[in-house]
Amino acid sequence: MAQALRLAELGLFSTSPNPRVGCVLVRDGKVIGTGWHRRAGEPHAEVLALREAGEAAKGATVYVTLEPCSHFGRTPPCADALIAAEVARVVIAMHDPNPLVSGKGVEKLRAAGIAVECGLMEAAARELNPGFVARMTRGTPWVRSKIAMSLDGRTALANGVSQWITGPEARRDVQHWRARSCAVLTGINTVLADDPQLNVRDIEVVRQPLRVVLDSRLCVPLTAKILLGGNTLLYTAVNDTEKKSALENMGITVCVLADAQGRVDLPAMLQDLAQRGINEMLIEAGSALNGALLQAGLVDELVLYLAPQLLGDMARGMAGLGELVRLEQRIELQWQDVRQVGNDLRVLAKVKK
Repeated sequence: MAQALRLAELGLFSTSPNPRVGCVLVRDGKVIGTGWHRRAGEPHAEVLALREAGEAAKGATVYVTLEPCSHFGRTPPCADALIAAEVARVVIAMHDPNPLVSGKGVEKLRAAGIAVECGLMEAAARELNPGFVARMTRGTPWVRSKIAMSLDGRTALANGVSQWITGPEARRDVQHWRARSCAVLTGINTVLADDPQLNVRDIEVVRQPLRVVLDSRLCVPLTAKILLGGNTLLYTAVNDTEKKSALENMGITVCVLADAQGRVDLPAMLQDLAQRGINEMLIEAGSALNGALLQAGLVDELVLYLAPQLLGDMARGMAGLGELVRLEQRIELQWQDVRQVGNDLRVLAKVKK
């Protein structure tokens, strides 16, 4: 199963909106076939492993990181392929959270007389697909916020200057988080201040993440770099038909989602992104948007890059949370990983909910 998980990880940058899945076939103590899902519409991991094994698959044990599908999507059901190959046993890391599949693949295999076991290295399998699990179980993407800051938690000087707080190694590391994400979200203040492109650079990828801009008043300049080449979705709270038409003529998708306060409805935005097939979303924004998302309980994980420097209490903070008057209002985190990247530290932490 560990080998199957390593195979699944090869699809880290390419499988969305599908999950990352790996499969290993074993017979008489020897590996006879391996496979991993590369991208949506192409054969699933089980099918590729069966192809490699050929007739030797009969009587084999199958190790697969996700429950084999039992329905017709872009490809035929993998459960049917395993039954046709007459495998003897299937060991599954985790059930598929997709309601179209969950439990049905296991039932179909067992009905065909195949022994099935579930739960081997389940935690590792879930960690590989946090976005797919989130989208299927709660109807929103897995939201990960990337913040580069000084050791005292400052992201920019009071005048807005922020390039560069962290070093080149940390900035290269960010490209991997972008590459694995289905979408990258920023706010209009960041667009106006930094004019970012938010695309993946220096890594070979088969697809660029969708660039998402939160712009309540629809004031994005038509010359903004984030609009170049399309592949941009803009959420706003105003129905400015003239500006909306101009953006749509540039290939930009504009979605009006207003809340009662005249701002973009953040929970509705995440639900809409999930319906568009977004599994993992990376936030690259300023303190206002980070604070709003954290206060609304919509952030799942933080990727923090800490530079060995101090910018002082007049510099801008990482998240605008307002004044907390009780400790019960604090946002608690759970450490996941700490490591050095160049001269900086990278800290991964999940938000306790």
